[in-house]
Amino acid sequence: MTSESPLTLPTREQIRRAPKALLHDHLDGGLRPATIIELARECGYDGLPEPDDAGRLETWFREAADSGSLVRYLETFAHTCAVMQTREALTRVAAECAEDLAADGVVYAEVRYAPEQHLERGLTLEQVVEAVNEGFREGERRARAAGHRIRVGALLTAMRHAARALEIAELANRYRDSGVVGFDIAGAEAGHPPTRHLDAFEYLKRENNHFTIHAGEAFGLPSIWQALQWCGADRLGHGVRIIDDIEVADDGTVELGRLASYVRDKRVPLELCPTSNLQTGAAPSYAEHPIGLLRRLHFRATVNTDNRLMGGTTMSEEFAHLVRTFQYTLDDMQWFTVNAMKSAFIPFDERLAMINEVVKPGYAELKAEWLFHGSTPEAALTSGSGGSAG
Repeated sequence: MTSESPLTLPTREQIRRAPKALLHDHLDGGLRPATIIELARECGYDGLPEPDDAGRLETWFREAADSGSLVRYLETFAHTCAVMQTREALTRVAAECAEDLAADGVVYAEVRYAPEQHLERGLTLEQVVEAVNEGFREGERRARAAGHRIRVGALLTAMRHAARALEIAELANRYRDSGVVGFDIAGAEAGHPPTRHLDAFEYLKRENNHFTIHAGEAFGLPSIWQALQWCGADRLGHGVRIIDDIEVADDGTVELGRLASYVRDKRVPLELCPTSNLQTGAAPSYAEHPIGLLRRLHFRATVNTDNRLMGGTTMSEEFAHLVRTFQYTLDDMQWFTVNAMKSAFIPFDERLAMINEVVKPGYAELKAEWLFHGSTPEAALTSGSGGSAG
């Protein structure tokens, strides 16, 4: 918590209105339940566990993802990917993603997906990328028409258990000036080290392109070390297990190991996803989630959703949990948001403009409201909030 008075805890509505930046969100993990049902009917997919009721389907996704197992968590994506196999479906899902994020106060988002998982009905990799890009642009236009501002960039993901990483990296590079801002690898970490895909990472480094790696989620420090020191990742997707290299003594003193010190000293961005980490067992509770300590120690921590459908979450929900748990203020929210914008894969001048022209003015306006109207911690909590060094 910052040094501000507890009287400045934001309400749920202020959390929603606050400008937020999102770096780790999966397109196939954020579909609207009603859209899944409609697309399944259109394409003839009959595998949905709840094919007729969007509310029950939404509950099923959440409960299936609450198993505490990353492997079980990943199984839920079979249903969403099954209905994302046509150009029209991909464009619709991407447009709705941008709309939903903008309505939640997200002003910048990098949304990732694996093109190789959308080829079952004859689309080429290029057609997948172009359909999703078209959807993001349409969603941005709809958001503007509704009075919201958002910019969405795509991250192309390769599956770490497959053998198409170099192909997807080359695809990301070809579309780097057409809406794709970087590359990622995802999938179960155990048994699938990032070093299997060194050719893709070496290619991207030669092309001066950006990439993030899912590391330090279900697997520990070796995964993080390989992602950074062998592969050269710009960011860590999750990275929550860096806590394993931090010792907190009984008297509260903290000692960082070599890897944790490196991550902090080099300002390596951590794409932390609190709700998702609870679902997959990477953290036991919000109170015990490493984000509290990492924020206090000034790591380059960011707040993210991972999979909004499976987690039943939004960026506002993520921050509300943190406000309730750690008594975070608008200053804390701004700190996380500026961290994310500093770590985005768009050019420096565009990041700086977003910080100075959108993020900081947005938080200044909200803080001015507090000075004028005031509030209480009880008001913040009962309204649902439950809540700059880079």
